[in-house]
Parts: sequence; C-alpha cells; structure tokens
Amino acid sequence: PSQLEISDRNGDGDIEVVVKHVYIERRMIPLNIYLQEAFDALQAKADDAAARAQLERAVVEYGNAIKDLVAANIFPGDMLWKNFGITRHGKVVFYDYDEIEYITDCNFRRVPTPRNEEDEMSGEVWYSVGRHDVFPETFGPFLLGNPLVRGEFMKHHADLLDRDFWQSHKERIAAGHVHDVFPYERDRRFIQHKLA
Repeated sequence: PSQLEISDRNGDGDIEVVVKHVYIERRMIPLNIYLQEAFDALQAKADDAAARAQLERAVVEYGNAIKDLVAANIFPGDMLWKNFGITRHGKVVFYDYDEIEYITDCNFRRVPTPRNEEDEMSGEVWYSVGRHDVFPETFGPFLLGNPLVRGEFMKHHADLLDRDFWQSHKERIAAGHVHDVFPYERDRRFIQHKLA
C-alpha cells in the first residue's frame, strides 16, 4: 500500500493529502566536524577561550548522550564521533542506528592479562571474542586520539571506559530498574506549578 494518499476522503469536495508514515530528521552538524572546527580555531589561535569551551561542551555532551542511551538499555555499537551530531541547541544526538543492541544482550568484559610477551606485543586480538562481547577499555584508542579531547573526556566520562560502569547498568536494567533520562537541563524544562 502507498504511504501517500491524495483524495477527497470525506466527500466534501476538498482534496486532502494524507501521509501515512514519515521520518523527520533534525539538521545537525556532525560531531567530528564540530570538533574539527574547534581544533582549527585553537591552531589558528583565533579565539582560544571560545574554541576550548566549544570542545569541552561537545565532549561533555557526547558522553552524556552515550549515558542517556545506556539508561534506555541501548548500546550504540559504533561510538565514533562521526556517528553523533550536535543540534542548534548544543545537544549531542546519536544518529547511526545500524549497530545498536540492547545493553542487556551485551557481555561486558575486561581485556584479559596477556599470557606472555608475544601476546602483549601482538597487533592482533589474541583472546577469544564472542558476538556480544564488549571491551570498554578498548574504546580509548579509537575515540581519544586528540590529547585535548582525551583530557576533557577523562575529566567527565572516564567511567565509560570501565567495564564495571556498563555491567552495573546492565544488572540494574535486568533487575527492572528504569532510569530517568532528562534531555534538557533543569533550567530549560517546563516549570511545574502546584495546583491550588
């Protein structure tokens, strides 16, 4: 069946357009580009304070976006900066859903201690990895190559690189706990008034 209907459905002579299913996409700046703009400004020494603030806000919001997903039982899979965007209000939003899975389906593990020097120096993964295995401590090399980003990330969201953070959320979700997620800071939310 068509997702679009053009007809006089109620017989009053007015032609109506009915869209049965629609996707709405927000206009965002990809987070990797937003961060690159901050890096470029820092290198050009254009407005150091503003560029540092832009970088810090983006990194803090990036971590918050991941934590909001975790609270909703969603593991984002591919957490590269390019898979997130920043809205005109400064919120970071995840938009690459092709690798998501439930937190409760993931097996969060620590990278095992190398058995010998050969394991330790190997460029290949030498330990077993199952389909749902996730090793949070390995996220750093892919996400935190820039020292400025690494510094801000570790200051605000170092827990995302720790297996215990992910495992504890998985256990709480499995136990039925529902986390509250507030997409806006308290000062931007609707004000609640008591009825008289």
